[in-house]
Amino acid sequence: MAKVKETLNPFEIAREQIDRAGKKLNLDSGLLEVLKSPRRELTVHFPVKMDNGRVKVFTGFRVQYNDAIGPFKGGIRYHWNVSLDEVRALSCWMTWKCAVMGIPYGGAKGGVICNPKEMSKDELERMTRRYASEISIIIGPEKDIPAPDVYTDSQTMAWIMDTISMNKGFAQPGVVTGKPLVIGGSLGRDEATSRGMMYATREAGKKVKLTLKGASVAVQGFGNVGSHYARLMHDEQGSKIVAVSDSKGGIYSEKGFDPKEVLAFKEKTGSVVGFPGTREITNEALMELEVDIVAPCALEGILTSENAPRIKGKIVAEGANGPTTPEADDIMHKRGILVIPDILANGGGVTVSYFEWVQNLSEFFWTKKEVDDKLEGIMVSAFNRVWEMRETKKVDMRQAAYMVAIARVVEAYKWRGIFP
Repeated sequence: MAKVKETLNPFEIAREQIDRAGKKLNLDSGLLEVLKSPRRELTVHFPVKMDNGRVKVFTGFRVQYNDAIGPFKGGIRYHWNVSLDEVRALSCWMTWKCAVMGIPYGGAKGGVICNPKEMSKDELERMTRRYASEISIIIGPEKDIPAPDVYTDSQTMAWIMDTISMNKGFAQPGVVTGKPLVIGGSLGRDEATSRGMMYATREAGKKVKLTLKGASVAVQGFGNVGSHYARLMHDEQGSKIVAVSDSKGGIYSEKGFDPKEVLAFKEKTGSVVGFPGTREITNEALMELEVDIVAPCALEGILTSENAPRIKGKIVAEGANGPTTPEADDIMHKRGILVIPDILANGGGVTVSYFEWVQNLSEFFWTKKEVDDKLEGIMVSAFNRVWEMRETKKVDMRQAAYMVAIARVVEAYKWRGIFP
């Protein structure tokens, strides 16, 4: 009999993950349908004048998935492969991420189909401002708060904040998070996702009796999340970073290296490849190295049934959203590999985004230590909630995380009811 090919469609994967957890929680089929459907989807097509004087039409999306617990929250990505299904999946994962972290947000996501690498700063600004205007009808500090994602950053957020503020007639710092400090950003936001991942990895290490000091780490994707994670694991936990990679390829050294030096090298040359004292390695081979901790921090769909049997790490810490297919989850669970699922592992970013929003609304700002301490408290509590569910229900960490998150959203529905 021919083997049914596993789906790599991110939204199909997201829906299957809800189904799996929903069955374990004995959810009503009608409620399960609600959880598997986005609340609102906006597709916009808008013209932008390019530097050469030509007008180009871009397509963008904003999907608001669920707001049973609180306002919508989620990043905006600029990428040539952005699709409505991808944005749906990411908005769905944001819903469960906020719920598993225990913060009062629902999930949303946005994206524009473009190649930011081929656009000038002026073109990016014009595109961003026009996209912000197009989605301004559904975003705002009390209803939907965007943030940076793939190929967007604090500058992008500053443009969006300014655009919305100009339309309103007064400053609206709370409309986005991940802003520069001078216009209401939060200390600690740059490294928040990675710091949260480090705390989650530390807690996982305790459970599998792995001492992080000296533990070998391979990081796929040396962008914002991957580079900060490698640095924090190296500097604060004493782990040995043996491999990192970017879109051009990867590097490996059994002795390990200082990720700060690699970052400086990448900033100078445009890639980690060629860093002195290392040998080149492919992104695929990096995932299968004989290491203690593997951290996929790039894009979704990296771990599949094809390579899951060859993963050798004791812990897989998911810095990226959706890097693992359900089939790969089953394989790694059977093999005794502890996967810290994305909605838990990289929940530090949205948690500190929440802190930034709270600081904007109260117009009172916290120190870096206050931010880090509060983040650590939330990460440890979230990890322990998921671990408890794993032990009680005898499921893998992802199902446990989904069960914790979905149970929380379901409880909100039970109290709120179905309108009207």
